[in-house]
Amino acid sequence: MAVTSEKPVELCVKAATGAEDVVGDCPFCQRVQLTLEEKKVAYELKLVNLDKKPDWFLKINPEGKVPVFKGNDGEWIADSDVITQIIEEKFPNPCLATPPEFASVGSKIFPSFVKFLKSKDPNDGSEQVLLAELQALDEHLKKHGPYISGENISAVDLSLAPKLFHLKVALGHFKGWSIPENLTHLLAYLELLFNRESFLKTKPAEEHVIAGWAPKVNA
Repeated sequence: MAVTSEKPVELCVKAATGAEDVVGDCPFCQRVQLTLEEKKVAYELKLVNLDKKPDWFLKINPEGKVPVFKGNDGEWIADSDVITQIIEEKFPNPCLATPPEFASVGSKIFPSFVKFLKSKDPNDGSEQVLLAELQALDEHLKKHGPYISGENISAVDLSLAPKLFHLKVALGHFKGWSIPENLTHLLAYLELLFNRESFLKTKPAEEHVIAGWAPKVNA
């Protein structure tokens, strides 16, 4: 957990499937945790069993989704996009704002990954769509890397990192699939992301990522 002198902010996140006292596999929750860690903001986690949502959680967020964030003003806020923007405004240092021209880089990777992961038809083109998105990211990193907007990590990297971790773990487990070795800039990017202190402190166990995706894959 990061450290500041202020009272810790609070963050509701998914608990692991079958282990309510362990942080679960939600990539949107990890995105917020990464943002707080990179900014060294003290925070307190509240783990939520999404299969049996407690009354206290539904009172603060009737939609029942995570993450939900409470800053020092006492208001609970949902949606990782909104939460990370509020954190950026309230805790501006270090700056994690992504230049607008790079903000949508890689944004189609996660839905493309989900479609391929759930696909039962090897000829439906979903693998090719995902590969095209990964190749586009590799090309971008070749020109602009090591991070998406250059030398420094920014919000778009913190959004992508958990999703790329899910991609790596889930496709490896369920399909025996891995990112092609010729995407060298992308692989170097993953190495950078996955070995940052903030990521190592917040990443879910691979077994929980697999357990989280299993019902969707087997549906």
